[in-house]
Amino acid sequence: MSREGRKGQGQDAPPLPEALTVEVADSHTHVDMQADSMEETLAKAASVGVTTLIQVGCDLAGSRWAAEAAAAHDRVHAAVALHPNEAPRIVLGDPDGWSRQGERPAGGEAALDEALDQIEALAALPHVLGVGETGLDHFRTGPEGMAAQERSFRAHIELAKRHDKALVIHDREAHADVLRILREEGAPDRTVFHCFSGDADMARTCADHGYYMSFAGNITFKNAHPPREAPKAAPQELLLVETDAPFLTPAPHRGRPNAPYLIPLTVRAMAETREEPVEELAKALATNTSQAFGYSLNH
Repeated sequence: MSREGRKGQGQDAPPLPEALTVEVADSHTHVDMQADSMEETLAKAASVGVTTLIQVGCDLAGSRWAAEAAAAHDRVHAAVALHPNEAPRIVLGDPDGWSRQGERPAGGEAALDEALDQIEALAALPHVLGVGETGLDHFRTGPEGMAAQERSFRAHIELAKRHDKALVIHDREAHADVLRILREEGAPDRTVFHCFSGDADMARTCADHGYYMSFAGNITFKNAHPPREAPKAAPQELLLVETDAPFLTPAPHRGRPNAPYLIPLTVRAMAETREEPVEELAKALATNTSQAFGYSLNH
């Protein structure tokens, strides 16, 4: 969805939370879908201790935007990809607008090949540090779109390995199939499960494989029991934090627009769940994000 599609959501932005005393990164955000400019976003985030952003693309336009933003800002890094729900739209079209992103004609396998070639060109850029978000989504895409999703996911895995970039995974109601494909293809050295939605057992499985797990504002939701339990089961050295803004705004602001400056709310919820000092967890989150995406903490 474009920036214009997100502006004017009819909800006031939440107030600034109490600042963190240790600088952290938002490991997954979509500033192009938010009302504020990148400059405004960075300023607000930095004022509460969130000093680095991973800007994530979901289609060709968003991936180009992410790469351009990373080239223009030292504290912004890019990840580029075709979202799991974008791949079937490219192949099969979207005549009924099921994706809520506008109608489009079917392009077939050739159109997917062309789009993947363009993603690869972006992934080769030095300021692009991740390939994602890619993966599987069994919630929004029906059975007819699964083949395109899986083909796209496998292509992104190979692309991440070829260019030595972090792989950023979107996994919605598809845990077993995502893990199976990673096993079949061989996961990249640095693999991140964005907006981790599994339970404690899934967290332990990911930890066994050395996969990073990034937690978002949904761990603050009262009805989100499995995601709240997962951070306890994950080793500290594999934890990341994100907003997925403008989505998944943490409590007590659920339903209002999310933005990177709200990361402190999620960090504090993670620390409470894990019964750890906030400062200790924040230091680990900062280090882990830099290691996952391959940038220096001193940039």
